[in-house]
Amino acid sequence: MNRLIVYFALLLYHSRRYKKAKQFARDLLFDQNNIYKKYFDLTIIFLVITSVFILIYEVKHEVPRWLDNYDIYFVSIVFAIEYMLRLWVHNDLSVMIINEYNDAKFLGKDFNVFRVLKKGLYQKLKYMITPSAIVDLLAILPAYRPLRILRVFILFRVFKLLRYTKSINQFVDVITTKKFELLTLLFLLFFIVFTSGIAIYILEADKNPHIHTLFDGIYWAVVTVATVGYGDIAPVTDVGRAISILIIISGIAMISFVTSIIVSAFSERLYEIKEHKVVTELNKSRSFLVICGYGQLAKMFLRQNRKNIDNHVIIDNNLQRVIEAKKSGYVAIHDNASSYATMSKFDAENSDITVLALTASDVENIYIALNVRSISRKIRLVGRVNDPENIDKFRHAGVDEILIPNIVANTMVYTAITQPTMYKAIHAILTGKGVANIDEIHVHQSHGIAGRAIKELHFKESKLLFIGIQREKEFIFNPPSSEIIQPHDILLVMGRKISLDYFKSIHKGNINV
Repeated sequence: MNRLIVYFALLLYHSRRYKKAKQFARDLLFDQNNIYKKYFDLTIIFLVITSVFILIYEVKHEVPRWLDNYDIYFVSIVFAIEYMLRLWVHNDLSVMIINEYNDAKFLGKDFNVFRVLKKGLYQKLKYMITPSAIVDLLAILPAYRPLRILRVFILFRVFKLLRYTKSINQFVDVITTKKFELLTLLFLLFFIVFTSGIAIYILEADKNPHIHTLFDGIYWAVVTVATVGYGDIAPVTDVGRAISILIIISGIAMISFVTSIIVSAFSERLYEIKEHKVVTELNKSRSFLVICGYGQLAKMFLRQNRKNIDNHVIIDNNLQRVIEAKKSGYVAIHDNASSYATMSKFDAENSDITVLALTASDVENIYIALNVRSISRKIRLVGRVNDPENIDKFRHAGVDEILIPNIVANTMVYTAITQPTMYKAIHAILTGKGVANIDEIHVHQSHGIAGRAIKELHFKESKLLFIGIQREKEFIFNPPSSEIIQPHDILLVMGRKISLDYFKSIHKGNINV
């Protein structure tokens, strides 16, 4: 039996189709970035709403047979499948069996497959008794309802909205952060209600015609402390009225306390909720820019490229700088950019991300680079170096492009003093304020200009000046006309905007500019 179960577990363990199916189910149920999850959630919400509507409608009307079958069979079967999927992806018995088998083989111990199965099934059982799993199970029961009373379980389907409605989930998360305070107030409320109910029962059971049992006293206390005051039960003695005054004041105080706790919880989480929304919207984009640090360099970059930057976010751990960035019209969040948890929020698998590490600290920029590289090699990473001695460290950290603002600034200042005409020309070209512009042409694997010689592109006919090629870590200045252009090269050209547009139109579909 052991061999048979291990053999079956090995089949599942090495089956790509099985792993792919299980990962798809897990992503569909839990991954907010999954493109199908939104439609799945909306479908479940629709089924819940229609099911409850049918329950309400049949109170006064006869439900058509097809609608009843839809509710009994279709809705319940979908919920049953969802419940089984959640139970299936909760853990992986095949992985547990193989891991335990390999450990036992390595240590030379006897392998007991039933012990592993017991452990795996126990984990699933623990999941089955969680509140959310119980709600999912009760939502299925109306399908098996020869008794009309089982229809009441349809109301449990409403609780499924807690799982699929984001705003409700956020509200529950906020309340959970104040669990200790709210439980303390709940215990105090229970004490007041129970004590007052007993007191009014003892004092007025033989005098008040509306109080016959202890439950009547408890009911009166709950209605009074909630300041509802139905009026169906009212104290008739002076002591009873005095108790009413005390619990009414207590009720008002309790409501005030609860309200202040919830408001303070929302205030504390407001930034987090807004920032989560910003990250979610960015992850829907095909490409976006992440700017780490809102210092002078970041301000200059954004000021000069504001029209060209659509999807972006600024991350800074200084709240004042974040507020300043927002006032300037930029998207900014208050967080630690050097934290892995912060950078891992961005969807590097499905989006083209560029990260600019522009903080004033080399150590922080290196931490940003290391975390980004640990997340994905696909992310383009640009890092600011303040001390030139740290350049090698930045390269080892995986930074694609290195900025050395101090050296660049010193060079430009020196040029402005010694060669002012050259400085004006360079400044005009770099800022795009002159007649000529400098542009980059990115060559990809499938582009038609890859594998062609420079002379075949006829830059002069397009009135362009070819400056050089960036190839991996090396820049080739003024290469020979016979030089072959390779995939992933970056060509640097200069000319008037009309010339650049003409060259792009000739090679449209062959280049990415």
